[in-house]
Amino acid sequence: AELRKASKRLSCHKRYKIQKKIREHHRKVRKEAKKRGHKKPKKDPGIPSAAPFKEELLREAEQRKQRLEELKQKQKLNRQKEHEKKRKLEAKKNAATIKEKAEGKESSGKSKGKTKKLLNKNSKKSFCRELTKVLEASDVVLEVLDARDPMGCRCPQLEQAVTCSGGNKKLLLVLNKIDLVPKDNIEKWLNYLKKEFPTVAFKSATMMKDKTMEQVTKRRARVDFSETSQYFGSKCLLKLLQEYGRTQDKAIQVGVVGFPNVGKSSIINSLKGKRACNVGLARGVTKSMQTVHLDKQTKMLDSPSIIADPSNSALALALRSIIDPEGSDSADVLEGVNAIINHCSKQQVMMHYNIPDFRDPEEFLSLLAQKRGMLKKGGVPDIENMAKLVLCDWTGARIKYYSQPPGFPKAPPYLTEQKIAEMQEGFNLNNLEQENSNTVQALKHPSPASSIAFQSAGMTNGTIEENKVIEEGSEWGNMETSKEEEDEEFTGSDDDEDDVEEEDDDDVKEVNEGFALVSLTHDFLFSGNERSRSLSFSLDKPADEDDAYDFNTDYV
Repeated sequence: AELRKASKRLSCHKRYKIQKKIREHHRKVRKEAKKRGHKKPKKDPGIPSAAPFKEELLREAEQRKQRLEELKQKQKLNRQKEHEKKRKLEAKKNAATIKEKAEGKESSGKSKGKTKKLLNKNSKKSFCRELTKVLEASDVVLEVLDARDPMGCRCPQLEQAVTCSGGNKKLLLVLNKIDLVPKDNIEKWLNYLKKEFPTVAFKSATMMKDKTMEQVTKRRARVDFSETSQYFGSKCLLKLLQEYGRTQDKAIQVGVVGFPNVGKSSIINSLKGKRACNVGLARGVTKSMQTVHLDKQTKMLDSPSIIADPSNSALALALRSIIDPEGSDSADVLEGVNAIINHCSKQQVMMHYNIPDFRDPEEFLSLLAQKRGMLKKGGVPDIENMAKLVLCDWTGARIKYYSQPPGFPKAPPYLTEQKIAEMQEGFNLNNLEQENSNTVQALKHPSPASSIAFQSAGMTNGTIEENKVIEEGSEWGNMETSKEEEDEEFTGSDDDEDDVEEEDDDDVKEVNEGFALVSLTHDFLFSGNERSRSLSFSLDKPADEDDAYDFNTDYV
């Protein structure tokens, strides 16, 4: 059976109230019109028949009317030409994109040339080119290692390139972030690494003061940089480099290399004592070789990160910040987190995150998401976003984890006893060992109970030669260049089409004004319609639910 429609009949009391409200409204409108002094529009009386030169005046009026008609026609033609221009530009753009997709090549042109340069600056090949420049220009190369996983931060391709290059080039290992690792573990790693290369223990400053920071501290007394601006081991490293420079009787150039997020630029800032290089949590902050003068005899060369080989394990790619939590697919992020959790002590992970026992990494992520309140619609744990947060914690400096050095030390095939002796020549190793022990003693280290034991995956293969780099679809920072490409392409094509048609200055002005007026009117009407639609919806909705009369509304 069909439902009966609601009756539109009203009680007399309600109907009389509405009629009264309408009468009041009309009275109010008339009163306001009276105050304003409402005037009727005057009709054009025309030219009186007794007026002198009536025919000439009529002729002038006719000519004026004709001119207005011609101007309207011109504006119409101009509008059509503008639409045609826009259509041509859109067709050109579509053709260019189709051509790029089909051939896989960028179309020629000034704007394309500019964007190519910008893309190259952010590409992996450019990073390799800049890294090679640093290696060639350096007398001493500092390979920066994260103390939590020193073996995973070593690149055999880089070490082989430096040791076999000749020309008395030296390689030093800098063990950074030693404040995140237990004291016993640091000492074991120093004893292990010094057998191959001279090793310096270091704790870099994560945030250096500069002029802007000083202004902030003056304005806000609460800001405290005491912990973040502390650094240890800089005197030892600087002394080592200066002594080596004196043995060479020349100014030396020191290149700083390593994988992403190991603290290359932070080490240079700590040696300089102020902020000389840009630093950040995201990878790829340093895009080209930067030169920083420490003194007359020592020059530091900052370099982009080493490009990790895609053939490395998921664990190595995750910890070396190759799997980007923001840019990578959720499947890659989950794979990286799975690899990290599987290589850790389960009991220590449970204690650190304060969660119950779990069977697999997926259950670990769901338990952690529930504990932190990261839930989707319906109370489902948000595993993808939780995996991104966990990966950020491990690649940053939040998680204190450590790995044990190999039980049976075995030197890589490119490191013979002769090469090891060559690398250690020119450095005071006894003094270095004493300075390292002083640095380790001066720092406050976490206890093994509060840290997470971790199994290292060994050395991480990297790509040093430019011709061996495999470019991926999404580069580090091509989002900005793609936006610039679109803008430049549009402006460039406009310039090419500028000389198609020539019009009078006055007409062009009028056309432009007309276009501006039309666009403004369109925007106003569109927004007004939207507003009125939403308003009517909000007003009509309670009327359906309840038949009450709204006394705030004027019914006309």
